[in-house]
Amino acid sequence: MSSSTFRSAVSVGALALALGAFNAEAQADAQPAKTEVATPPPADGGSAQPAAADIIVTGFRSSLQKGLTLKREAVGVRDSIVAEDIGKFPEQNVADSLQRIPGVRLSRDGTSNEGQRISIRGLGSQYAVTTINMAPVHTTSSQNVGSSTRDFNYDVFPSELFGRVDVYKTPLANLEEGGIGGNVDLQTPRPFDSNKRILRYSLSANYNDQSAKIGPRGSLLYSNTWGNFGLLLGFAYAKNTNERSGFQSTGGYNSSTLGATSYNSPAPPTNTSGPFPFQLNLDSPLANFSGYTRDQVSNAYLPRFYRVYASSDVRTRIGAVGSLQYKSDRLEISLDGIFSKLKDSTDEYTFGVGVRNSRSVPGSTSAPGTGTNSGIIPLNVKIDQYNNLYGTFGNTDITTESFYRDSQTSFYYGILRGVYDVSDRLKFSAQANYSRSNAWYSANRIVSLINGIQTTFDPTGNVSYPSISSPVDFTNPANFTSPSLGFSLAREIDIEKTTRAQFDWDAGDVAGIEIKARLGGSYVATTKRLAIADGSSIATNRTLSTGGTFSTLNVFSYMNPYVQIGRLANGGNPGYLSEFATFSRSFVMDFLDANGANNAATPNPSSQFTAQEDVSSGWLEVTGKTKLFGRELRADLGLRYSSTATNIDNFKSIASGVFAPNNAKGGYSNWLPSATLAYDLTPKLVARASFGKTITRAALQNIASALYVPNIFSGAYTVGNPNLKPQLATTWDGGVEWYFQPGALLSLGVFQKTLNGTTQAVQDQITLGASGLPASAFNGTALGYPDGNIPADYLLTRTSYINQGTIKLSGLEAAYQQTFKFLPKPFDGLGMLASFTAVKSQGYDFVTQGASPKSFSVAYVPKYTYSITGYYEKGRFSLRSSYNYYSAAANTNVNTGNNQIPYNSAAGYLDANISYRFTDWLEVRVDAVNLTNANTYIYYEDPTGPKGNGQSRRDNSFYNGRTFSFGIRGKF
Repeated sequence: MSSSTFRSAVSVGALALALGAFNAEAQADAQPAKTEVATPPPADGGSAQPAAADIIVTGFRSSLQKGLTLKREAVGVRDSIVAEDIGKFPEQNVADSLQRIPGVRLSRDGTSNEGQRISIRGLGSQYAVTTINMAPVHTTSSQNVGSSTRDFNYDVFPSELFGRVDVYKTPLANLEEGGIGGNVDLQTPRPFDSNKRILRYSLSANYNDQSAKIGPRGSLLYSNTWGNFGLLLGFAYAKNTNERSGFQSTGGYNSSTLGATSYNSPAPPTNTSGPFPFQLNLDSPLANFSGYTRDQVSNAYLPRFYRVYASSDVRTRIGAVGSLQYKSDRLEISLDGIFSKLKDSTDEYTFGVGVRNSRSVPGSTSAPGTGTNSGIIPLNVKIDQYNNLYGTFGNTDITTESFYRDSQTSFYYGILRGVYDVSDRLKFSAQANYSRSNAWYSANRIVSLINGIQTTFDPTGNVSYPSISSPVDFTNPANFTSPSLGFSLAREIDIEKTTRAQFDWDAGDVAGIEIKARLGGSYVATTKRLAIADGSSIATNRTLSTGGTFSTLNVFSYMNPYVQIGRLANGGNPGYLSEFATFSRSFVMDFLDANGANNAATPNPSSQFTAQEDVSSGWLEVTGKTKLFGRELRADLGLRYSSTATNIDNFKSIASGVFAPNNAKGGYSNWLPSATLAYDLTPKLVARASFGKTITRAALQNIASALYVPNIFSGAYTVGNPNLKPQLATTWDGGVEWYFQPGALLSLGVFQKTLNGTTQAVQDQITLGASGLPASAFNGTALGYPDGNIPADYLLTRTSYINQGTIKLSGLEAAYQQTFKFLPKPFDGLGMLASFTAVKSQGYDFVTQGASPKSFSVAYVPKYTYSITGYYEKGRFSLRSSYNYYSAAANTNVNTGNNQIPYNSAAGYLDANISYRFTDWLEVRVDAVNLTNANTYIYYEDPTGPKGNGQSRRDNSFYNGRTFSFGIRGKF
C-alpha cells in the first residue's frame, strides 16, 4: 500500500473518531434523542418484534446495529454479522463480510478473485473452527483439494444461504474445541426468523476487467409460516470468469555458488544446501562478466525460473437452502439442509527459462536439460543493489506448460434440531447433523522445451511484467521439443456425523446472583479420505484414436502459435511476452483424455489414506449476573472435557516402491477450562476479561500420510506422524467498549496466546533408494533426467513433523462504529466503521546455514491489519466502500538452503457497492471487488545481506483484475 493511501485512511479514521467523540460529548449535555433500537433475532431462532416506540432501522445500518447488540450482550469477546433482512446478507461473499471484524483477515483465492479462507488474530486459517448451526463441518475447494488441512473454504457457499455469522474469539465451554484463533458459527435462516411471507429475488451480471467476460448470478428465496409451521426454500446460482497474470520464479532464488553444492548425482554430496541446483558456466569462452568479478557473478542470485504466468478461471456455483420448522410456546423443531456445488475450470499457461538443474561440465556438448548439461553462460549481465543477477544469458532452455486444472466440490448438509422448554426454568435442546464434502481436483499439464538458446531477462522495467526475449520465435511450434505429460487427480472426502445435547437451567436468584447453567455433551465422528492418482504413464503409452501413442505422435503438429486465452496483458512493458505457442484444452482433456488416464490409474499408495477421528466431549458452563458497586457484573465459568480417538489406514513402505496396508491408532484427552467477565463501568462503558485453554489438532495430512509427494516436479516428500498431539493454547483477553450512542461503538482490547507443542517441520536429506519411493513418483525431466531414470542415490528433501515449538502471540484490537446522525441533512446518512489489529509473535525463528549460523525471529503473521468502511444510507439510496489492508508476513521460517526468508507481501483491497431502491420489489445495485487491482506476491529477504523492499526477488507476483456486478434485487 502506498504511503499516501495509508495517510488518507488514517486521516479519515482520525476525523471520524474526532467527530464521534465531539458529538457524544455534545449529546451528553443535550436532551436525549429518541431511542433507536435494532433487535436481533432471539437465540432460539424465534422472531422478536420491536416496541411501538422504537425507531425501525433497515438496510446495512440495521445489520450493523443488530450485530452490535449481540456483541454488547455477550459475556466473552464476540462479534456478529446479521443479515439486513431474511435472505439478504450484506455482502455477496460471507468471507468478505468477516473482514470488517477486528482481528479477522481474509485470504483471497487469486484464481477466482474471491474470498476463500480467514485467519483470526494472526493465526492461520487452520486455527479457526467453523460450524454451521453449531455443528462442525469441513470442506475444501479448488487447488486446496488434496492438502488435507483443517482449513475451511468459505467460497463453496453462496452468501444467500446464511442469515447470521458469529465469531467467538475467546473460549467457551459449549463451543467446539479446536479453534485457538477462534470459532465461527454460520447460521442458516429459518421461516420463523420472520412471521410473514417473504419472496426475495436477485439478478445480476458479473464482469471481470481482465477476462472481459460476463457471467450471470441470481437467487430466489421463499419463506412463509402457517400457524405453528413454517417453510423456507432458497436457491442461488453464479458464474464468473476471472483472469490473472504476472511473473513466477516458482520456488525462490539461489546463487551459482550455493547451487553447485546441491547436485545429487553421481554421488551424494556432503553439503546439500540450496533450494535448487544450478551452476553457471563461467569457464565458457563466451562468458562475459560485464565488469564484475567472477565471484560477484557466481554469488549473485537468479530465480529458479524467470517466466510468464497467465490463467483464466471459469467458476460456477450452485447453492440451495431449506428449512422446515415447527414452533409452539414450548417446543421448536426444525429440519434444515444445505446443498452447494462449486466448479472451477482453470486454463493456465507458463513460459520461461528453467535455471534449475543446469550444470557446468568441461567439454560437454549435450543440450540443456539433458545429459550433463553444459550450463548457462553469462553474456551481458548486471547485478542490482539487492545482489540479483539479470541480463543476457546463453545456452538457456525454455520450459513451457499448457496446464489445465479442473475441480469440483459437492457439499451436503442436514441437521435435525429440537428445543423443548421442560419448565419455565429448564430447557432441553438436541441436534443431530450429517455433512459430506466430496471434492476432486485434476491437474493436467503438457510440458515442452526449447533447448540451447540465448535469452534476455530484465525485471527493472516492471518487476511483475519483466522483459523476457530471445532471437528465437516463441510462437513457432517447430522450435519446441521433448514433450512430456504431468497428469494427476486428487480426491478428498470429508464426512461429519455429530450429535449434541444440552440442558439450560435458570436457577434464579441465589444469594443475590442470578445463576444459569449449561450441561451438555457432543459426539463428533469425522472421516477423511484422500487418494491421489497419476495418469501420466498411462496417457503417454496408451493407443490414441488416431493410432500410435503420445510417445510416437508428432505432438507439435497439434500446437497452436498463440496463447489460448488471447494476448496477455503486459503491464505497460512491451518486453513482456504476450504470445507464445501452447496446446489447447481440447487436445489435453479430450484428445489425450487426461482425466480418463487419471481415473484408470491406481491411486499412489504413498498418497492415500483414510483417517477416522472420533471426539467425545462434555461441558459444564455456569453464568452469573449480579450488582457490584451498583453496576452489573456478568460472569461465565466453564470446563470442557474432550476425548479424541484416531484410527488411520494407510500404506507403509516395506521396500523401494513396495507398499503394504498399515493401520495406526492413537488418542488423547484434554481438560479445557474457561472464564469470562463483563462489567458495566457506566451505562455506556463495558469492561471485559477472559481466560481459557483450547487446542488445535494437527493437519490430517501430517498425521495420516505414510509418504506424500506434494509436487512431482520437485524432489521433496512428506512423512506423516500418527503420534502428533494437538497444540495447546492458553489465552488471555481484556478490553473496554464504549457504546457512546445507539448503534455506535469505540473499543480497545488486548490479548495474549501461548501455544505449546506446536507442529514443527523438520527437514533432512535422504536418497531416493532409502526413501521407499519409486522413481516414477517424480517427473524425471524436471529433476534433470529426461529418460525418467532417476538414480537411487539422488538426494530428496524429506519433511516430517513433531510437537516441539512454543509460540507466543500478543496483540491489540481497536474498533469504531458510528452513524453521523448529528450532521445536517442530507449528510446525516453518513456512517463509518473501522478496526485495527496489531500482533507481535515470538517463537518463529529462521536459522541461517553456513560456518556461523545465526537465528532471526520472523513475523509469521501480519504485524498489523486494518479495515475502514464508509457508508451512506438515506431513504432509497445506499453507498458503501471498504478498504482492507494487511502487512507483510513470513511465508515460512524453514530455511531451504539459500538463507533467504520468503514473505507474503502486504496487500490492500478496495471494494464498494451502490444501490437505489425504487420500491420494495425493485432495487438496482452495483458491486465492485478489488477496485485497485491489488498486486499480490511473495518476495525473498536476505537477513544477513541486502534485504530488499518487496521489489526484489519476486515470486508469484500477480494481478487478479477487478470484478463488477450489475443487477437488481427485491422482495414481494
